[in-house]
Amino acid sequence: MPDPSFHNLLQRLPAAIAAFTGEELRYDFANDSMRALLGQEDLEGRLASETLQMWPADLISFMQRVYSTGKSYVVKSCPLLAGTDDNGPTAAAYFDITLEPDPADDGSVQGLLLFAVDVTEQERTRQRSHELAVETRRLDARLRVLTETAPLISFTMNPEGEYEYVSPQWHTFTGQPTTCDITAVWPLLVHPDDRLRVLHQMDVARATGAAWSYECRLRRYDGQYRWMLSRAVPENHAFGKPAYWHGAMVEVHDQRELAEVLRKAEAELRFLADSIPELIWIASPTGLVNYYNQFISEYSGLTADELGPTGWINLLHPAEQAETARRWVFCVSSGEAFEGVVRMRRHDGAYRWHLIRARRLDDGQGLRWFGACTDVDDQNRLRQVLQTQYNELAQANRDLDTFVYTASHDLKQPVLNLRGLFDELRRAATFHDPEEAFMLQMLDEALLQLDTTLQELAATVRDQRGLSAPTEELDVPLVLEEVLLGLRTQVLESQATIDVDVDTGLQLHYGRANLRSVLHNLISNALKFAHPERLPHIRIQSAITEQGQPVLVVQDNGLGMVLPEQPAPVFQPFARQHAHIGGAGVGLYLVQRIVAGRGGRLEVASTVGEGTTFTIHWHDGVPAAVADE
Repeated sequence: MPDPSFHNLLQRLPAAIAAFTGEELRYDFANDSMRALLGQEDLEGRLASETLQMWPADLISFMQRVYSTGKSYVVKSCPLLAGTDDNGPTAAAYFDITLEPDPADDGSVQGLLLFAVDVTEQERTRQRSHELAVETRRLDARLRVLTETAPLISFTMNPEGEYEYVSPQWHTFTGQPTTCDITAVWPLLVHPDDRLRVLHQMDVARATGAAWSYECRLRRYDGQYRWMLSRAVPENHAFGKPAYWHGAMVEVHDQRELAEVLRKAEAELRFLADSIPELIWIASPTGLVNYYNQFISEYSGLTADELGPTGWINLLHPAEQAETARRWVFCVSSGEAFEGVVRMRRHDGAYRWHLIRARRLDDGQGLRWFGACTDVDDQNRLRQVLQTQYNELAQANRDLDTFVYTASHDLKQPVLNLRGLFDELRRAATFHDPEEAFMLQMLDEALLQLDTTLQELAATVRDQRGLSAPTEELDVPLVLEEVLLGLRTQVLESQATIDVDVDTGLQLHYGRANLRSVLHNLISNALKFAHPERLPHIRIQSAITEQGQPVLVVQDNGLGMVLPEQPAPVFQPFARQHAHIGGAGVGLYLVQRIVAGRGGRLEVASTVGEGTTFTIHWHDGVPAAVADE
């Protein structure tokens, strides 16, 4: 048992202390710290193995070894077990344990002393430091993987301008060996025209502790200089200057060349816009004009600043400003194209008509409006003159039609009177002339010809007026059947054969009177101009051209005709090839006028003495769906 003074000393030490005696290691002494640590007050005479269960089991074996060998032993960060969890025993605290043998007077070991110093905070700090070191190594490894796989060159530079780290991409890009001195080599790889500027910017940044960002040309492994963007930021500590600069270099050669191409293209477009005599402008998505070409200033006498974002409204005629502004606001909000014809004031105060057109462009770089104002004042004046002339011609044409129609109508009565007088003369009077019969026949034929001519003139006027008649969807076979029914008497008298091969589903957007007139004239002419040595044979058939256009073919075996070398126009009014057959010579002329007036074409193939084939192209080279519209 230690003497009282030594006992008091052990009580005041900042450690848990216990003294054991005998080979069985029974408590001989324990200070208050040890009792509090073990949670037991009565320890004297008890075995160490009974009270130290919260320590690792190896501790008892170490104590027995110290007792038997007489050599001291130290256990660092020995855990004091507080319980268990899924991972095993848990430690409530850590202690540095020192085991010292207690020698007897004869030199033998009679017991030992146990000193336990609480190092929980130090151990946990050490463990945390270890965990942080492991995490740091893991993050550093991940960072290296990221920096060494990203398509850029990363680097770290110290305050002296020496590169302490450069990613492998630098060696790949420059072709320099990994053993080269990067700090000495890299300035030589910068383009001579950029070198001094780059070195100056880096020196200023390192001297002031600032970041840097610049573009320069760096020589690639193949000797080509490529534009690179270099950026770096300082690693600032709490005190003093930055310790390192961390940065990256990325190739921007293609982007720079593209930007240069775009810049040149924009400059050329602006030059072109300023060169043409057209009012060109560009507006923002909200409709505010931010660009006027040079011609606008020349035309208006105002600069772009004087015009401003909305000053173009003031150039318009006062009567049109409000409506044009409302229309522009609507188009800007809806995205609809803007178009209108307005009067715009010139620098000399004259108002001229302009066609304004604007379209919205969305090319991924933001919405923009592009507009142009075209001077159409001369065209408007010319259109007005032409419209006046057209109205005058239309009126003259109507007056002429009226005159012809009236003349033909008014002349019918004199013809009837002549016919009556002639019939009375032939009934009551006699002539002593051997050619009496021949003369009477000639007078009869002349009166008949005059009457026929007057009827044809009236029909011509009616058909020409019908060209402006409304169109409708017509069933061609049905209209053809109506025409043939009206010609039934002539067909029977001439004993003609008519073969019809027309598609039953053939529809045509046409004027009904026009279609009937075309069919009637072609079929009646085929009957009228039949060959005297054979019965008439007429074939009517429909077909579709290679372009998908409907056509109608009317073929006969009649007298035929002599065609001019120039195919169009084939027929002229009152022109006749077979004078011995009655008629005014306007039927085929009308057919040609009607077909051409409706956007079609009439083809004629004929052989004298064999017959004639008429081919009607209803729509001349225009798809049916479009022509019908």
